[in-house]
Amino acid sequence: MNVINSAEWRIRMADGSFENLAPESSLVTRMYLSFERFLKNLILIVRRFLEKSWNIGKNEPRKVIHCLKVGIALSVVSLFYYMRPLYNGVGGTAMWAVMTVVVVFEYTVGATLYKCLNRATGTFCAGFLAIGIHWIANQSGKRFEPIIMGVSIFILASAATFTRFIPAVKARFDYGTMIFILTFTLVSISGYRIENLLNMAHERVSTIIIGASLCVITSILIFPIWAGEELHKLVISNLEKLAESLDCCVAEFFSDSEDTTTNTKKMLAFKCVLNSKASEETMANFARWEPAHGLFNFQHPWGKYLKISASMRSCACCIEALTSCINQKDQASELLKNQLTNSCQQVSSSTSEILKELALNMKTMRKSSRMDMLIQVKSNAIQELETLMEQLSGLLIIQPKNDQEKPVTRTSSTNVIPLVEIIPTATFASLVIEIAMRIEGVVDVVEELSKLAKFKLEDADMMIKQNKAVIKNIIN
Repeated sequence: MNVINSAEWRIRMADGSFENLAPESSLVTRMYLSFERFLKNLILIVRRFLEKSWNIGKNEPRKVIHCLKVGIALSVVSLFYYMRPLYNGVGGTAMWAVMTVVVVFEYTVGATLYKCLNRATGTFCAGFLAIGIHWIANQSGKRFEPIIMGVSIFILASAATFTRFIPAVKARFDYGTMIFILTFTLVSISGYRIENLLNMAHERVSTIIIGASLCVITSILIFPIWAGEELHKLVISNLEKLAESLDCCVAEFFSDSEDTTTNTKKMLAFKCVLNSKASEETMANFARWEPAHGLFNFQHPWGKYLKISASMRSCACCIEALTSCINQKDQASELLKNQLTNSCQQVSSSTSEILKELALNMKTMRKSSRMDMLIQVKSNAIQELETLMEQLSGLLIIQPKNDQEKPVTRTSSTNVIPLVEIIPTATFASLVIEIAMRIEGVVDVVEELSKLAKFKLEDADMMIKQNKAVIKNIIN
């Protein structure tokens, strides 16, 4: 019997040999293996999630602090339910305080203040109007009461919704307008069935104020994260990245190496400037709601930061065009590249030095005494590059690509270069000059910011040291 069974699980191969076949696994075995694979995959997913969470908390500990702040605020506001005296004071509407904390507590102080003030103002105005209209409708009798309430809801809700399309209202009071519509509708509908509407409105407004006040206090007193400070740091970082990207692009175009992977990350740093518009506008809006803190006064000109970023984006667009020229550098004339290397590098280095100086001025909030000198150095470098390009244009004979086979008569002082080899280098040099010219727009806006924000002047010793450093760099 054993021999027969063993023979049943053997097959003849093409070469005449026999091979044993493994018996088919049972249903229970397959289910066990499937469950084992599912469990392993689940453990792997959970492990990756925990690793990502740990990395986020390690790289940005302020996010962990924000989570703890939200937990503290919710724990404190829940005492209105746990403690009988507090619960008797606000009643069952204490849930509105909990909902307020969950909805309005944001990452930055400015965002939290924006939502808290908008929510409190919208709730108060909506409650006041709803009570007034309810009194008028109540005096009109049972027949006209629902008509008056319905018409008032239609008119006010439509008008408030239309105001949300106005740019100024949408930027600063969009959340408050939405809360106004919600509160007015709820109070108006509830007032038709509830007799003591004034008491209900008072309880809800008071609990919302309690929740909003708790969010503001927690956000400001416990490791505050200021939207204005975040915007200030972001603009400074973008200035530094713009300077770094410009230097890397020029160095990459005139280098002999064909490997572009080394400085790719630094070269593409300008994309942070192009992609930060939305976050900058949001931070600037929230920063307007924040009180004076640190080096920033209550009337700090946050709008100037948006103008600085707009000027930087115009420069970043030119740098983006430079990267496309880098892809064409193999087709460029080596003669032109050798002639323009030093001049282009001087223009880019002087331009990046101005950007770094602007970043330093904003970081220390002090006026630089060497900015005029840096601008003069940049202007001289631009003039030198333009003069060199004019001189080279007179020494070159441009030969179209289709006419390369034709003999060209030339003197010893001229060079014949195909047009396709001239365009990449000439375009690159022109873009470098354009970037250097556009940087002056950034300088002007930063100067306006320094006047409105009242930047301090540098000390005399610091001015002497910086001027010596500039002169040394020019000589080298």
